[in-house]
Amino acid sequence: MRHGDKIKNLSRTASHRAALLSNLTCQLIQYKRITTTLAKAKALRVYAEPIITRSKNDNMHNRRIVFSYLQDKEAIKELFGVISDKVADRPGGYTRIIKLPRRIGDAADMAMIELVDFNTIYGRDTEVAAAKKTRRSRRSSGAKSTVETATESVVNTMPEVQAEENVVEITDVAESTETTTESIETTTESTETATESTETAAEENNA
Repeated sequence: MRHGDKIKNLSRTASHRAALLSNLTCQLIQYKRITTTLAKAKALRVYAEPIITRSKNDNMHNRRIVFSYLQDKEAIKELFGVISDKVADRPGGYTRIIKLPRRIGDAADMAMIELVDFNTIYGRDTEVAAAKKTRRSRRSSGAKSTVETATESVVNTMPEVQAEENVVEITDVAESTETTTESIETTTESTETATESTETAAEENNA
């Protein structure tokens, strides 16, 4: 009986299972996304995530602990370099499992396991959703709508006020123009009167 046995043995011995998960973890670190059976993907997630957590604190002790599991210097370099910078702010949950169609031949359940922070498609959707997500209360939204309504009414009345001011300015200019014209006409009439009086005085002198 296997009561209380929570370890997925994957029908392998302990050494075979450890070697399998170690190789899968190295491939996941190198390619950031691998395809395997669903059972192996679930077992790999439990095996790989504590190792990725070790990479957050880069020191000799953690490097030696991780190397005892992976036995791959290139994987250690990638894990403590590129991957540790990406997962620095993530509190666990570094991998994602996506189910795939069954494998042709034996109809085994297939899955793709990937590092969450290296998927640009899902990451972009999350960023957009986080940017759009806002938290407002009803009172604040009502106040905002009142302020927006008042602003719109002020903006709508501003052109009318400007138009009235322009009409007043045009009327003042027209009145000043008429006054100037009247003064010019008065000056012209006085000039003609003076000319006539000069001509009359000249005729009287000639006579």
